[in-house]
Amino acid sequence: MVCTVEIFDLATRRTHVVLDSAELLEAPNWTPDGAALIVNGGGRLFRLDLDSGQLEQIDTGSLTGLNNDHGISPDGARLVISDKTETGKSCIYTLPITGGVPTRITEQVPSWWHGWSPDGGTLAYVAVRDGDFGIYTIPVAGGAETCLVTSPQHYDGPDYTPDGAWIWFNSERGGTASDLWRIRPDGSDLEQMTRSARVEWFPHPSPDGAHVLYLSYPPGTEGHPFGRDVELRLMPATGGPSETLLTLYGGQGTLNVPCWAPDASAFAFVRYRKPQEAPCPV
Repeated sequence: MVCTVEIFDLATRRTHVVLDSAELLEAPNWTPDGAALIVNGGGRLFRLDLDSGQLEQIDTGSLTGLNNDHGISPDGARLVISDKTETGKSCIYTLPITGGVPTRITEQVPSWWHGWSPDGGTLAYVAVRDGDFGIYTIPVAGGAETCLVTSPQHYDGPDYTPDGAWIWFNSERGGTASDLWRIRPDGSDLEQMTRSARVEWFPHPSPDGAHVLYLSYPPGTEGHPFGRDVELRLMPATGGPSETLLTLYGGQGTLNVPCWAPDASAFAFVRYRKPQEAPCPV
């Protein structure tokens, strides 16, 4: 076992394993019908059926260099992926939920997708332009991109609240470790939401608007590496103290993209096996 894909139930505060995998899998999305998770591995995309635990590869056409920045449209009809096969750097595409020919969305690279607006019309993503990171949006149909905020510091993980009023993200713009921030979709009202010695990444507002789930690294961590002892934390959507739900071996790939169940009762994540751990018994 290299990793397990798991589900955390908010009511019971317990997890259960959906899949023990001998291959490296990352970044689960939950389909709007509640039936499956979408994960990536080895540059490919897969559908993981929650009843059978079976993986089915999704056709992404000529794109075979997917990273773990992918997601699903609010109506469940389309996928969005980030891939570097054609461009050499991460570029954003959409395609039918069942797979098919990708449509390129961002002309400029690198661009890493992270959020889809609740009305289905806009994508939010991280980009590097002229050497600076920033949070950007673009119409799903393509066109001109809009920069919401940028600076030399790192930015990542923009995700919309279910009412579309805010985009949450993480950034080092506060001057120390990565903290959580939010901003209006028009680029106004930038607000810092955490001030922690820990290193906070990938905030995901819950579908009911009550919480924000995020990945928390120990103080001093640089970037968002794979293979660290991390925490999954939950905080009120309006801000305030957070609760540690789970401590696990994870990091990059554990919680990169929107991962909530449609009814906000649970979320999906990936746990990795430490190198010194023995494999699970057969």
